[in-house]
Amino acid sequence: MLTRVKSAVASFVGGIMAGGSDGDQPGGSELPLRFPYMRPEFLGLSQDEIECSADHISRPILIVKETKRLPWATGYAEVINAGKSTLNEDQASCEVMVVKRKPGVSSTPSKTPTAKRRSSLPNGEGLGLKENSDSEGLQFHYWALFDGHAGSGAAVVASKLLQHHITEQLQEVVDVLRNSALPPPTCLGEEPNDMPGSHRALTRAASLRGAAGAPGSPSAPPTRFFTEKKVPHESLVVGAIENAFKDMDTQIEREKAVYNISGGCTALVVIFLLGKLYVGNAGDSRAIIVRNGEIIPMSTEFTPESERQRLQFLAYMQPHLLGNEFTHLEFPRRVQRKEVGKRMLYRDYTMNGWAYKTIEDDDLKFPLIYGEGKKVKVYPLTQYEHGADDVLVLGTDGLWDVLSNEEVAEAVTSFLANCDPDDQHRYTMAAQDLVMRARGVLKDRGWRISNDRLGSGDDISVYIIPLLYGNRQP
Repeated sequence: MLTRVKSAVASFVGGIMAGGSDGDQPGGSELPLRFPYMRPEFLGLSQDEIECSADHISRPILIVKETKRLPWATGYAEVINAGKSTLNEDQASCEVMVVKRKPGVSSTPSKTPTAKRRSSLPNGEGLGLKENSDSEGLQFHYWALFDGHAGSGAAVVASKLLQHHITEQLQEVVDVLRNSALPPPTCLGEEPNDMPGSHRALTRAASLRGAAGAPGSPSAPPTRFFTEKKVPHESLVVGAIENAFKDMDTQIEREKAVYNISGGCTALVVIFLLGKLYVGNAGDSRAIIVRNGEIIPMSTEFTPESERQRLQFLAYMQPHLLGNEFTHLEFPRRVQRKEVGKRMLYRDYTMNGWAYKTIEDDDLKFPLIYGEGKKVKVYPLTQYEHGADDVLVLGTDGLWDVLSNEEVAEAVTSFLANCDPDDQHRYTMAAQDLVMRARGVLKDRGWRISNDRLGSGDDISVYIIPLLYGNRQP
């Protein structure tokens, strides 16, 4: 199953979604804009066309003019709301990125992301594929939808910058991801034969005595957990996405002090990396796969998903409850004194995936949580053969408020069935048809869809991504 990063990034939803209340009204703030309002770059709209698209009466549906502007012949369509806000508060972005580490530097964190766009267009045309041939780089495809609340400012900023935060997080683990033959080391720099035994049986009393050198523990051979967790490479990608969400939230909150960034936003992100698809979602947008007539839900509402996360969040918010004996962080095994200063795998209450952090003295404490929460599911795209009608559908809540998963799947399947399989415009036309079905037709009693139901008066943005192209990636 496709990686469902139902990332419990509480700060992202709690901070960004809460947003401000100044909206997009002129004169609402004397601070400069972080980025000017615009529609997605890949639409290629002029300023006049952007202004014409903001017609709340006719609500024209915008589509991609040239299929080469998006990778995989991806289809995209959008429409503005029926008057609830002056501007379209949805935003979208799509790029092909390359993660590269600096020459002579191991996979350690850097404050400067080394992502480089392969070209001026997201599908890599125009400037050649030189960076793709670099054996040190990892290429990933990126699609994202953002739904602004109380203004479009936060959505615009996130659409410009989130992909770079993801790239910076992936930069820290690029060497580990490239070496798929070996499991991720618990501590960076460890050789496989240096890793502690992962199946060493211990009594509970021995496990609870603590790490050698930990405060209050006797000088004794270092102890481990009952089993050292096996962390798959996919979990590092999940952790990178989750941490990027938090970094984006932190940046927006920080920059609101110096820029006019209105409102908050949700985020729905899809990444194709090393043959697998990952979906990260914070908010009420949604993604589904339609494959051979089957519907595979790829996201749910943003909620913490396990008792592990609930307990870790409580420990984070009220550390005094831990009695100075426990840490709210989770590690694959018990941290040893000699590992202070090294970078070790960890996760906290916001994460399903894993990332690396520098070990501190507090990390020597016994972990509050040891055990597995709900496993992240990975969809290995390249292990399946996909037909021309197998797609991943992404949509903001304006789509899903009026159409069910089944209605969306039926609409897309029936439309594509009547298109030439070799026509690369078919996915754009299918996205346009889907937006039209959700918007409906303006009648005396407002916008109406099939069976005279009320149509969506919200902004609607839709991607239709053909999975067939993932099978063709080198």
